[in-house]
Amino acid sequence: MPPRPSVSEIFLVALRLGCTSFGGPVAHLAYFRQEYVVKRCWLDEAHFGDLVALCQFLPGPASSQTGFGIGYLQRGLAGGLAAWLGFTLPSATLMIAFAYGVTALGGIAGAGWLHGLKAVAVAVVAQAVWAMSRSLCPDWPRRALALAAAALVFWLPFAWSQMAVLGAGALLGWWLLNGGSAVVAAPSPSGAAILDPEPVERASAGPTRYHMGVVCLVVFFLLLGLLPLLAESTKNPWVEIMDRFYRTGALVFGGGHVVLPLLEREIVAPGWLTHDQFLAGYGVVQAMPGPLFTLSGFAGAVMNHGAGGWLGGSWALLAIFLPTLLLVAGALPFWQRLRHQAAAQAALRGANAAVVGVLLAALYNPVWTAGVTDGRTFGLAVAGFIALQPGKVPAWAVVPAAAVFGWWLL
Repeated sequence: MPPRPSVSEIFLVALRLGCTSFGGPVAHLAYFRQEYVVKRCWLDEAHFGDLVALCQFLPGPASSQTGFGIGYLQRGLAGGLAAWLGFTLPSATLMIAFAYGVTALGGIAGAGWLHGLKAVAVAVVAQAVWAMSRSLCPDWPRRALALAAAALVFWLPFAWSQMAVLGAGALLGWWLLNGGSAVVAAPSPSGAAILDPEPVERASAGPTRYHMGVVCLVVFFLLLGLLPLLAESTKNPWVEIMDRFYRTGALVFGGGHVVLPLLEREIVAPGWLTHDQFLAGYGVVQAMPGPLFTLSGFAGAVMNHGAGGWLGGSWALLAIFLPTLLLVAGALPFWQRLRHQAAAQAALRGANAAVVGVLLAALYNPVWTAGVTDGRTFGLAVAGFIALQPGKVPAWAVVPAAAVFGWWLL
């Protein structure tokens, strides 16, 4: 058995992955397996699959959470933070630098390349809805739950409505879906099924780590409840930014693409930045390595609320990633026990179906209404979807191509 890596080694390995991991969360997990399981033997296939399964259930970016979890299992909280920072830093730095470039450009509302990015955003979100509906809504009860969730979000277009819909989905799942097919650990990237592997935390998580897990979960829920009250009472821009980005990171089930409608509702609606600026950042982050959540760095740097610049971008990045890291550190020691309980599995199935409904509602408003304005943008959106779904062209290639076509055609 190889010796445990140092914190600095964890950071450097994650930094290299952050510079080279293009292609979205699924591709990131393949890179992680090659580096951490095959090449370095930091954990075996079974434990890797168990960790991926946990991160699929939690809100937030699954690849970032998996990387954090691997570092956490090696060197505790310091190792987890080193793995997260290394994987996030390259994309975050590039996105904040892009924010300075957009600010220097001034008005971009009529730019053809921006219209191309808006149109391809429709294709990206449509692909996410399609893929998620096939995996998370395989039967009619869950499809009906997803459609009901979409209708409720349309009917109640408030910031709290999405949290309420997800909570209702979990309750309905617990009530209606209990006794359905059990959730099993994700298969290993090599294709072998993972059948009840030895818990990852058994060898390394003593009482101290269980206590730390409880503390992290308590802090997660305290911040989720107290930040809106503090933001309302103090009107401090730093607290308001922390509140809105933290809430977004705490509610993003289903992958990084879901961050588009949630984050846009939180920061574009109050006028902190324009819709065009937001879509420009969302389009560019598709072509970056690393997690899509680094869009928050761009938004925090370009917005006219708070400090802006690199300081605002760094603050927004910390706020949106903090809930996901707290949840992984809190849930990991208890995961093996929780995942075998039928009631918890049923609640998660219901919440995941509600996620599909939330994303379906957002696909129309604001994504479709902003991106498809005429026949040319409709054609570009359709072409982007065909390239992404049947054509299997990666998003990092489709998005820049859409910007070029937008600049040429629009």
